Amino acid sequence: MQLNKKVSVLIPAYNEDRFITATLQAVKSIPEVDKIVVVDDGSQDMTVELARAEGVTLIVSEQNAGKGGALNLGAELVKNDDIIVLLDADLGLTAAEARKLVLPVLANQADMTIAQFPRIKHKGGFGLVKGLAHKGIKYFTRLEMQSPLSGQRAMTKDVFNKILPFASGYGVEVALTINVARMGYKVMEVPVQMTHDLTGRNWKGFVHRGKQFKDVLKELFFLYFKKISN
Repeated sequence: MQLNKKVSVLIPAYNEDRFITATLQAVKSIPEVDKIVVVDDGSQDMTVELARAEGVTLIVSEQNAGKGGALNLGAELVKNDDIIVLLDADLGLTAAEARKLVLPVLANQADMTIAQFPRIKHKGGFGLVKGLAHKGIKYFTRLEMQSPLSGQRAMTKDVFNKILPFASGYGVEVALTINVARMGYKVMEVPVQMTHDLTGRNWKGFVHRGKQFKDVLKELFFLYFKKISN
């Protein structure tokens, strides 16, 4: 295992002041991590102030660009590092589990790892978005993904730079998995004990999942028409 490689963590954040401090402290506990970059995506709470207090590299966007847009803003600061880790800001202390994603990439066992979350007892939605993502990834790559929407990933510099720019909206994870696998890179799901803030079965949750479904479907249609036109 090559331990002299530089590992950077890129975290997009939007109104995550409930979790950001714990998330960053957990990431800082990972011995292999050299750099942490937080991209605040137009937050209206205390996310910026709390992230700054943790001493990480901070990019502040005045407008909300969405997850893909935030990742693209931060890409310039990490693209030359050996391994890049993408994490959500709402993982809290479970962000320390990201080390399980880093180690297989350091050991050249995978080009990109994806966090496989544990099964949850109380689901927020009805599984429509996850089902669409699962079927879309399987159609394009034949991969059976247990956590097709997981945004927690570690990848080599080569992979990271080949897939830039990130897709917009909530389709970023599905597009990333499909594009990386179709380029011939080795993709591996890694079981982790991570948790994040789940949307509930309320109006806000249904609106969020509706946007997810639309964005994932949009990316799948784009990839399909790109495939048949080649």
